[in-house]
Amino acid sequence: MSKPNRARFKLSAVKRSYAEAVGGELVEVETDDGKVFTFPHPLFTEDDLARQIDAAEGDVGKAHVLLGEAYDDFMKSGGDANSLMLVYVAARSEMQDTLGRHRPTRK
Repeated sequence: MSKPNRARFKLSAVKRSYAEAVGGELVEVETDDGKVFTFPHPLFTEDDLARQIDAAEGDVGKAHVLLGEAYDDFMKSGGDANSLMLVYVAARSEMQDTLGRHRPTRK
């Protein structure tokens, strides 16, 4: 027997809905020379990567984890670890605001 008002969410629809709400599954960072670098949006960061970010020491360590092999190119393009972490914090902050207002699609 089904329950009245039972909520059912389709996982792919919910993920797509939140990705649209926060602007995508990746965060883009543009350096002053016009190069664009990406890292996973905090809402969509895989557990293993999240643990690596948490375990990393300081902004440099966390930035290395976020950008991976692109870190050196990011630095050569005028980026710096502290600024990248400010972008990460901004994305997390914006995400918290969005999560409070967003109602995901069920289907």
